Amino acid sequence: MATAQQTVYAVSELSEMLRGLVEDSLPSLWVEGEISNLARPASGHWYFTLKDSGAQLRCVMFRKANYLVRPQPRDGDQVRVRAQASVYVARGDLQLICEAMEPAGQGALLLAYERLKARLQAEGLFDAAIKRPIPPVPRAIGLITSASGAAVQDVLTALSRRFPLTTVHLLPVPVQGAEAAPAIVKALQHLPVRAPAVELILLVRGGGSLEDLWAFNEEAVARAIRACRVPVISGIGHEVDFTIADFAADLRAPTPTAAAELASPDIADWRRRIDQLGQALTRLQRQAQQQSALRLQRASQRLIALHPGRRLQDRAQRLDELESRLQRALRQHLDLRRARWSALQARLLATRPQLRINQARSECLRLQTRLQQATVLQLRSRRDRLDQIEALLASFNPQAVLQRGYAIARDADGRVLMDADAVTAGTAVDLQLARGRLRLLKPAD
Repeated sequence: MATAQQTVYAVSELSEMLRGLVEDSLPSLWVEGEISNLARPASGHWYFTLKDSGAQLRCVMFRKANYLVRPQPRDGDQVRVRAQASVYVARGDLQLICEAMEPAGQGALLLAYERLKARLQAEGLFDAAIKRPIPPVPRAIGLITSASGAAVQDVLTALSRRFPLTTVHLLPVPVQGAEAAPAIVKALQHLPVRAPAVELILLVRGGGSLEDLWAFNEEAVARAIRACRVPVISGIGHEVDFTIADFAADLRAPTPTAAAELASPDIADWRRRIDQLGQALTRLQRQAQQQSALRLQRASQRLIALHPGRRLQDRAQRLDELESRLQRALRQHLDLRRARWSALQARLLATRPQLRINQARSECLRLQTRLQQATVLQLRSRRDRLDQIEALLASFNPQAVLQRGYAIARDADGRVLMDADAVTAGTAVDLQLARGRLRLLKPAD
């Protein structure tokens, strides 16, 4: 039986008091530990134990709080929870009522990653407008990566296969750990100075966890990429990995090998293109030769047509034609006269009057004389015309002009000179005479 000095509490009352004390004295806090005994009943709430090597606490995360947790936890996961310390009255157990959950370690890194990415993006460091163009055929490429990793061999193999004419300047750096980010920043600053021929830099490393790749999520690395003198291609991790360096780079490749392929042209494509151009050049050369041959043929034909010898041949042929026409005309005229004379003679014989015969004979003699005179005059006229044509043809003969004391002057290239001003003082001039040649020097004015 209780006495007046004793205060007796029911178990439920004490549990309620303990819950109040715990919740009032401890604010919402973050707790890290390993999940075990995870239960997901039909209600959608989660019940589990959070433990470490020295202790464990019961935890509950109600459905409204766990709805957005991704990825969903499993037994053995190391997590960090934001929770309110409380007491479960029905059993008197201390428990944590969880309000948020994230993977331990990586969760903090993800948060820092997202915050830095948002800040640099708002600053404009990732804007497409400030990205520098990648040179299509870089003469020299800088390579910043670990000298002992697989990435360096992948990049060198790809560059050697695709475009062996490119010179590669390797600057080895650590790509993981606390010293990685400063070394990468220093390499981005010094490589263009040490190798001025470098037109492009590849910043690469193989795959790994978020912690392994964290050096490429440092703000200093992102700013060094943008401050670099030459464009930067990043090839970090695997295709699903994205780092701050990828967003800051002028071009992001999903893997180191892909970065090498984006940085270099394919020499096989060049060979195919050169073959195509060579075939096209051969076709054009063949067409040009055919056109040149056709032009030469036409020029030769024109030269033959305009040659003085050809013109003399034409004149001689024309003269023969005129002579033939003259002879035909004379024969026709004589035939006509004979026919008329025969007709008159027939009429005379038919009439036989002596007087008319005598008159006719006299007239016939007169006409015959006139005919002979006309024939002689016509032949003389035709002969004179023929002599004129022959003289004209002879005047076209350059040798005849030279026979009259003229000369043909030519310059050193064999061109006929028409103007004395076309020859400078002291220049040799060739003179072609009717017999022989002379070479003279033009005197100074």
